[in-house]
Amino acid sequence: MTMHLRNPLRAKLVAGVAVASLVLVAPFGLGFAQVPKTQIYDVKTRTWIPYDSRKARKYYAANGQVPEAFRRQMVTFRTAEKPGTIIIDGNQHFLYLVKGGGQAVRYGIGVGRDGFGWAGIVRVGRIAEWPTWIPPAEMVARDPNAVKFAGGMPGGPDNPLGARALYLYDGDQDTIYRIHGTPEPWSIGLNVSSGCIRMNNDDIVDLASQIQVGAKVIVLMQGASLYKGV
Repeated sequence: MTMHLRNPLRAKLVAGVAVASLVLVAPFGLGFAQVPKTQIYDVKTRTWIPYDSRKARKYYAANGQVPEAFRRQMVTFRTAEKPGTIIIDGNQHFLYLVKGGGQAVRYGIGVGRDGFGWAGIVRVGRIAEWPTWIPPAEMVARDPNAVKFAGGMPGGPDNPLGARALYLYDGDQDTIYRIHGTPEPWSIGLNVSSGCIRMNNDDIVDLASQIQVGAKVIVLMQGASLYKGV
């Protein structure tokens, strides 16, 4: 989904990531090396390699699914956060659902393109099934394709929000950011949105079934790598 948060609230959310980074303990330690391009883990060479939209479309067309690194799986993940917390590592394109006992469910995600990354501590304010998409006024103003949906696009297989949407709130204020499904599964693993977090429809359904309204969501700033292995 494409949307952009106004500066005052965005600045507040970015400031919150400093708190988030203090309470996380990743298996290989926190690393803050800059990764200039989207990367994908190559299980054959055990290295991170460049990954772009052309390769993503080709891979998905050939295999009918996203690369192995971005498929849902249980991983070792140590953190001081409580089970049920969502932690998003935008740099590596992973979302973690903390399960406790040093484990988490890891999902592949699509994140904000250049200039639209953000960070902070928010909460799930609402969960919707096959939600209606209403593009923000800012999007309607800059994107001619959004004009015809200014009044709302009903939920369905072609809706940009996909099968489920988790509406992210800062206190009682809607941030306009969402964690949601997508009709473009090839976009998982890429920097493609204007700030929303994209997931495969099967994955967002799975995630939504395990969390409750009020769940804590920690979004790490893109460029700060949390998880250094697969």
